[in-house]
Amino acid sequence: MNDYLNYINDKLKGNSDLKHREIKCAKGTISLLFIDDLCDSKFISQYIIAPLIKSSNLIRDTEIIKNRVLYSNSLGDITSKEDALLHILSGDVIILSDFYDNAIYCEAKGFSKRPVSSPLTETVVKGPREGFNEAIMDNIALIRRRIKSPQLKIEYKIMGRISNTTVALLYIQDLVPQKVLKYINDRLEKTDIDFLLDTNYIEEQLKDSGTLFDTIGYTEKADTAASKILQGRVAILVDGTPFALSAPYFFIENFQMADDYYLNMYYTSIVRIVRLIAFVISVFLPGLYIALTTYHFSLIPLIFVFRLSSSRADVPIPTILEVYLMLFFFQLLREAGIRLPQPIGQSMSIVGALILGQAAVSAGLSSQSTVIIVAVSAISSFLTPKLYGSILIWNFIILLLCSLIGMLGFFMGLFILISDIASLNSCGYPYITPILTKDNLKYRDIFYRGKLTNISNNTFNKGDKR
Repeated sequence: MNDYLNYINDKLKGNSDLKHREIKCAKGTISLLFIDDLCDSKFISQYIIAPLIKSSNLIRDTEIIKNRVLYSNSLGDITSKEDALLHILSGDVIILSDFYDNAIYCEAKGFSKRPVSSPLTETVVKGPREGFNEAIMDNIALIRRRIKSPQLKIEYKIMGRISNTTVALLYIQDLVPQKVLKYINDRLEKTDIDFLLDTNYIEEQLKDSGTLFDTIGYTEKADTAASKILQGRVAILVDGTPFALSAPYFFIENFQMADDYYLNMYYTSIVRIVRLIAFVISVFLPGLYIALTTYHFSLIPLIFVFRLSSSRADVPIPTILEVYLMLFFFQLLREAGIRLPQPIGQSMSIVGALILGQAAVSAGLSSQSTVIIVAVSAISSFLTPKLYGSILIWNFIILLLCSLIGMLGFFMGLFILISDIASLNSCGYPYITPILTKDNLKYRDIFYRGKLTNISNNTFNKGDKR
């Protein structure tokens, strides 16, 4: 017992929340060690300390304590001093004694946590509204409630030399491809970090490097994570964050929203096509506008040429600088709207856009047509929120190419973007896999949403169990 006590006291020296409780019994002294902030004090008093005191004359070894004394449903043996320290820091109680050599732990977690609530990042019109919180066991329970199958497997890993963060891999054993599991496990084993606080630490290890697109998916909704698992994907949960990763993840999934599967299939199919069109508009519209108005007036109907020239008569700056300036203003408004408290942020974004747009036109900094083009591009980008960062940067790249060499730059940007997307991989699968694998998905859930009975019987890896 002294070895364990000395080791734990040395490692946790200076921590006032480390509690040491001693109980006298017929054969000697029993010591309880736990972190007060992580444990439920009432549970410890009622189900650990009270039974130990009542049965103090019967206690002779750890088997009696485990089988006849303690009321906890989760307890076990300690294998080493390091194991004992990890259990203490995880919210368990360590039970030691001076009359037996081995130690046991008893789960008594009781730290405060955020309740299950509706996720802020993925609002739905219809469908489940339960979102993950920061407690990994609560998140696993939300998925377990939706997948009541013995084929659902959960693998735990401890990552981060200092943080010792719990990471869980969830998958359906008969559906997940073995090469995906191997890819994820190999990458996680090679991850050498001191601390892990969010899923993005893992995402950066799994995704293709040097790309603006997310090749690993993420979600805050329990039903979305469950659907990915049922499709043969692997979900990754990290203790302390309300987001779950899903792998592999494909480009077309950026246009699929959670309530697509809870609304009318015909309406959903139309909206999904609208999102695809919005993505094209948000990326290419400003660049196309610059290319046409700067280099290719002959491609614009004559009446629009006169209107454009009259609207720009009082603007002293070049069109390219005008577009960049308006895009910068809209980006400022968006960032300010996100960082401010929600009620203030929404009001500021709406009022700011109206005031800045009108003021820029009145001051001669921008023409009305430029404000409309930039506004339509910015609004279109909101329809695919997971692609917003990629859209913003590719928008500027294509805009620069168009400002330098006109339509040639536009088509160069188009081909570079398509090549970039086509060159990416997600856990060994091409990033554009569903679009070019008709035998697997048969287009039932790509450009339009098919019947749910067909989708639910169709996983992305059907026929590929390697």
